Amino acid sequence: MKALQLFGERDLRLVDLPPPPPPGPGEVQVRVRAVGLNHIDVWGLRGMAFVRRKLPVVVGAEASGEVAALGADVEGFRPGQRVVMYGAMTCGRCRACREGRDNLCEEVGGVMGFHLDGFAREFVNVPARLVVPVPDGITLEEAACAPVAFGTVQHMLFDNARLEPGETILVQAGGSGIGTAAILMAKAIGCTVFATVGDDEKGAKAAALGADHVINYRNERFEGETRRLTGRRGVDVVFEHVGAETWAGSLLCLKRGGRLVTCGSTSGVSASINLMQLFQQQYRITGSFGCRIANIVQSLAKMAGGLRPVIHETVPLAEFGRGLDILESRRVFGKVIARLT
Repeated sequence: MKALQLFGERDLRLVDLPPPPPPGPGEVQVRVRAVGLNHIDVWGLRGMAFVRRKLPVVVGAEASGEVAALGADVEGFRPGQRVVMYGAMTCGRCRACREGRDNLCEEVGGVMGFHLDGFAREFVNVPARLVVPVPDGITLEEAACAPVAFGTVQHMLFDNARLEPGETILVQAGGSGIGTAAILMAKAIGCTVFATVGDDEKGAKAAALGADHVINYRNERFEGETRRLTGRRGVDVVFEHVGAETWAGSLLCLKRGGRLVTCGSTSGVSASINLMQLFQQQYRITGSFGCRIANIVQSLAKMAGGLRPVIHETVPLAEFGRGLDILESRRVFGKVIARLT
């Protein structure tokens, strides 16, 4: 079978690998059809975590496909059924897993496509408990955005930030895959959305998605503009994933008692914080990583209800590297998807 492996820093190769064996008890074999590209793929390409994994590794942390075969004792699935897969090899036994808090698994084996072989291959065997059916009416390219992009946003906004209808929210990097999803989900419950973008073309697209106020951070300071537009009050929630470049400004955008939720650090992993500002303003800062399997189910339900992900471009698997270049250069509005025939 065809697979895309990372052999070293920025060394991606399309190779032929033996197909997996027939699925074992409790496993589902999936024929992968579409892979969503994410910044965790960029981090892997740059050489992060090489000391923690054995190379080469099959890339791809987010994917959709069709059931090819079922192992013994697997119920609820059928051959040909469209599915997505959870992107971490959780244990399924610890307290967090039993309580449905999958992304806090105490014995997680690693993230697919980063620590372990991922989904950028024609066939993969996955424990049935990590496979989620895709509702009718959703394309496989759209479904491939659910396990990481939509699921991450669902977890950030509603499990962690507790976003409520009618609140105000600042979405950093509103043109990214998770930024576009955050705009869509926040507008769907009647929030007033502020979004930062890097150029006016992205600004027009963010406004078309529903952003009420779009700020080109290259032309104006987003923190000053956000406070001006809110009458110096600030916003209820900041959706942060850029990191060091925007961290201090994001805090300044919060109202007293506001909530900041963060899942990323694409511009740098270290930032300072004014502790007096933190406790005097009574900010609530929450880190968020990945999502629960339940968030993927919720995300697919939202897609089936009409909340469709924004797809910037679909590329063949052989052009996965070019897709990562698009992400890394920030020349993207929405998601990049790699398609397997």
